[in-house]
Amino acid sequence: MKLFKRLSFAAVLISATALTPLIAQSTPDSGGNDASLIAPDGQQLFGKNDPNVRRATAQVNGEIITGTDMDHRLALIVAANENKLPPEELARFRAQILTNLIDETLQIQEAAANKIEVTDAEVDQYFDRVAQQNFKRPASQVEKYLTSIGASVATLKRQIKGELSWSRLLSRNVRPSANVSDDEVNAIIERIKATKGTTEYRLGEIYLSATPEAMPAVTENAKKIIDQLRQGANFVAYARQFSEASTASVGGDLGWLSLAQLPSSLATAAAGMNSNEVQAVASPGGISILLLIDKRQVAMSDPRDSVLSLKQIAITFPAGTAEAQIAPLVKRFSEETQQIAGCGVADEMAAKLGADVVNRDGIKIRDLPAPLQQVMLNLQIGQSTPPYGSLQDGVRVFVLCGRDAPEVAASESFDEIMSRLEEERVNKRARIYLRDLRRDAVIEYN
Repeated sequence: MKLFKRLSFAAVLISATALTPLIAQSTPDSGGNDASLIAPDGQQLFGKNDPNVRRATAQVNGEIITGTDMDHRLALIVAANENKLPPEELARFRAQILTNLIDETLQIQEAAANKIEVTDAEVDQYFDRVAQQNFKRPASQVEKYLTSIGASVATLKRQIKGELSWSRLLSRNVRPSANVSDDEVNAIIERIKATKGTTEYRLGEIYLSATPEAMPAVTENAKKIIDQLRQGANFVAYARQFSEASTASVGGDLGWLSLAQLPSSLATAAAGMNSNEVQAVASPGGISILLLIDKRQVAMSDPRDSVLSLKQIAITFPAGTAEAQIAPLVKRFSEETQQIAGCGVADEMAAKLGADVVNRDGIKIRDLPAPLQQVMLNLQIGQSTPPYGSLQDGVRVFVLCGRDAPEVAASESFDEIMSRLEEERVNKRARIYLRDLRRDAVIEYN
């Protein structure tokens, strides 16, 4: 997916899928002003700043951001984290949401100043697509759902308009100058060939910029975010709201990268991380909160890319059924299904157990939940997995009917590499563009 040509709103309430790799951050200010902050020690503040006074709303070049705007955005985040955010996190999210809304307003205003129009019909079309793809329901039902959690259709459509406006603005004003030569692409292809068999990493990133003076405060903020992530908070939702990199719009997903493509500090951290681990790392211009999503071998076939043909046999339990009643049912289900000898008898066994059968084809091992991946790697054709599930969702086994191993390792094509390099350059310049808009803005807090 190209970041500025197609938008993903999965981060609103569900996890994002694999998306375009992005960037190693460069120094945040490359606009020519290299003067250090003039603030000698031993001087005093004339006046007081009360940290308990929070300015909840603002006017951005005369355009008002209301408390309702912020409440609706916050409701999306609370829902994404299953209503588990503690009060101190809510206060911090409100501050970040206001920052995001200010940036979004600046982006829409700049697009309008450049005579770039995003029509209501285009926004509605994207909203309908989001409703079907991410909420799995018609747009009218999504409207009711958003209202029920304290959000609104308007806030999601505003977000869509902001990203479409910014995307088109960058496509016109920035992308044409982000040229990549054939020699640059060929150099990367040669490097990939030279590193065949080494490890690639799929990473998620929440990037927080920081000047040297602000580094202690930003570090403390990063620690709080990591604490919440380790307690089960949604990484995609946090990246969406907190990350200052352009990958925020895709839930922080950097895609597949070799260590050579990362700044040294991030490369060192990634090399020592385990899957689903998060940690804060000093990176150029700030701090990166990294999530290791997955690993694979460069230009080598990965058994987890094998494509499976499965039969799913599932039993469900009436609401309110006690665990003591369910245990013997699960025990019998397990014993009987382990006797299955091939997919040809799976339907007969399911009928005997009063279970449902669903054929599932084209499933990659790496797309299965982690507990099932290793089981599938070791399973023989015709065998079934141990029972997997929960009291609420039911218990199921998967019978392996077929497995097609990948013959050739997937690798980036010439065009894909060129596109990725162009996106990196566009994203770097986009951060500078937004920085300049912030500097020129007239912002009044209420």
